[in-house]
Amino acid sequence: MSAWRNWSGSVVAHPAQIVRPRDEDALAQIVRGAAQVRVTGAGHSFMPLCATAGTLVSLDDMAGTLVVAADRASVDAPAGWSLKRLTEALWAQGLSLANQGDVNPQTLGGALATGTHGTGRELGSLAAMARGYRLVLADGSVVDCDKDHEPELFEAQRLSLGLLGVATRVRIAVIPALHLEERIARRALAEVLDTLPALAAATRHMEFFLFPYAETVTLKTLHPAAPGPLTAQEDGDAVFQACCDLAAAAPRSAAMIQRVLARLTRASRRSGPAWQIFPSERTVRFEEMEYEIPLAGAVPALREALALVRAKRMPLIFPFEFRMVAADDIWLSPFHAGACASISVHQYAAMPFAEHFAALEAVFRAHGGRPHWAKRHTLTSADVVALYPQAQAFGQVRKRVDPGAKFMNDHLRQLFAFSL
Repeated sequence: MSAWRNWSGSVVAHPAQIVRPRDEDALAQIVRGAAQVRVTGAGHSFMPLCATAGTLVSLDDMAGTLVVAADRASVDAPAGWSLKRLTEALWAQGLSLANQGDVNPQTLGGALATGTHGTGRELGSLAAMARGYRLVLADGSVVDCDKDHEPELFEAQRLSLGLLGVATRVRIAVIPALHLEERIARRALAEVLDTLPALAAATRHMEFFLFPYAETVTLKTLHPAAPGPLTAQEDGDAVFQACCDLAAAAPRSAAMIQRVLARLTRASRRSGPAWQIFPSERTVRFEEMEYEIPLAGAVPALREALALVRAKRMPLIFPFEFRMVAADDIWLSPFHAGACASISVHQYAAMPFAEHFAALEAVFRAHGGRPHWAKRHTLTSADVVALYPQAQAFGQVRKRVDPGAKFMNDHLRQLFAFSL
């Protein structure tokens, strides 16, 4: 029995088999004959979404090509492609995604299924860009769904956690090729929080990174730029890795290390094709919790979280990350009730995180927050029903297309017990 681990190393599964079908027919045969199925992408989920004792499917070897629509407003792409592969292929066609997250090894299907997003007050998650899906269902049948054909299945599939079937292809909205300039600056925390609405309104993409024990932030903004080659980015991961190892060995040094790292932030600029500017290299392994908080409560939630970290002297070595995401109408999306600020809390993978995350999660929940499905959280089935008005509608579709709960695992049964 092979072991499977996620990117951070904290989720370990022992599936009965790991299979890599080469085409849709082979995939359909595998799904039809299996008792339990989960699909793995790049393993960037920190929750056990992929864990199974049954059949674990990887789409890495699936054949497929990119098909550009006649109006060039969307493309049909293999769901198993990484975002890096997809966006590079789009660029070759003179196209871009309107937005991306800050890493790009995730598969297209996995990123959509979990609500992955970037930052931008007027820009939604990747799932909001989906226009149609091709799925292998629990019985091995293949179905296409969009707004006009199988609309309820499409609405549920837009953010599905892999509970409805295996997505083999996705039709996703695109825009003409976009060049961006990244600007990095160190700003006072108080200044950024006091001018946040203006900052968000003035930039297409705005986010900041905040070490909880520092009084400055690293402000990152992206702006449309003239065409040109990619300019170089400094690689600071070796220094940060050393700082994380020092904090793991001496947790009480975390606050001091943070303040030093914050002071080392230097203003910089780089520009190039959007697909190369959006993501950053993340080589230092970490655990992550992320909550999406309605805009009105975001700054109070952040202030309270910072005060809690300092009061409890939590040895968190990574900075908080603060982004903004537009509202959508997706049934299981954390952004279904309105635009949100996304607050991410990270901890070095070699250091304890559970107790710290639990304390901060209570703060974010108190301010109306809903978690990123793939990042650390403690939601129950009752919480899902309470937080998502369309949860029951999702559950009805799930039961219709997978009455035997083939695509469930232990974690998902805890979250969706109401749909069994």
